[in-house]
Amino acid sequence: MLVAGGLIAGQSQINGRLAHEIGSGARAGFAAAVISFGTGLVVVAAITAALPHGRAGHRAIHLARREGRLRPVELVGGALGAFLVATQGITVGTIGVALFSVAVTAGQSSSALLVDHRGLGPSGHQAFSTPRAVAASFAVLAVILATSERLVDSFDLKVAAFALLPLLAGVGSSFQQALNGRVSAVGGPWPTTLNNFAVGTVVLVVALALSFLAPGHLDGLPHTWWLYAGGTMGVVVIWLAAALVRVHGVLVLGLSMIAGQVIGAELIEVLGSEAHVGIVGVVAGALTVAGVLVALLLRPRTTPGHD
Repeated sequence: MLVAGGLIAGQSQINGRLAHEIGSGARAGFAAAVISFGTGLVVVAAITAALPHGRAGHRAIHLARREGRLRPVELVGGALGAFLVATQGITVGTIGVALFSVAVTAGQSSSALLVDHRGLGPSGHQAFSTPRAVAASFAVLAVILATSERLVDSFDLKVAAFALLPLLAGVGSSFQQALNGRVSAVGGPWPTTLNNFAVGTVVLVVALALSFLAPGHLDGLPHTWWLYAGGTMGVVVIWLAAALVRVHGVLVLGLSMIAGQVIGAELIEVLGSEAHVGIVGVVAGALTVAGVLVALLLRPRTTPGHD
């Protein structure tokens, strides 16, 4: 579970670097996102087509859509995932992967409370969760600390706005998981993942086309092979989550992935040649992990897969 979170941090770094190598402006960020989602779509399509239950699940989703058991809005979770990947390319080069990850986890932890309360996921309404509330409060405080470190000397509207984008993307991520959970209950994880990547790729291609109306330029594709690994990493994360959630449950999985994401992001910053976050940012990351550990200690002991 920690590895899955670390892969998300690595994906953010790769897509941010890819956007920087491709060009500048939102155009480069959307182009990097199209490449990431597009490669993931190819991988997931091949896997789904090769698995008999994948093909059967794909047909079940289409049947449920025709019969009205799945509403159109439940099939567009990939658009929210597309927004998250687009923000990687647009913001990571400016605010760094550590601040990006802390902001995403703050948005995700906070919005998960609303998603559960409103019963948007496949399990329906869930009572208020003290562990998630603790993790959310720690994460929100962490993003305030990490952002204030960048703005304390001189206010930079661009940094403030760029920190807000991954925060909103984290909020959307919880809703994406809820929508995809409803689709997965009908067709299974691989057809759901295929639908997610297909919808997201279409949205990103349209966004890339519209970005040509704004300032920016594209310099061409880089030759460094690992810059194209972001989409495959995303597929691995989804597979790990699908396999581990049955063993450890939703709450433990989500909190552990948050810890892995923040730890991975901090390591990338420390080992990188151009760190964007200083000691306060490191403290903010540690605060997020501390919130996760406290939340795990507070969680009720339930049967695996039902927490």
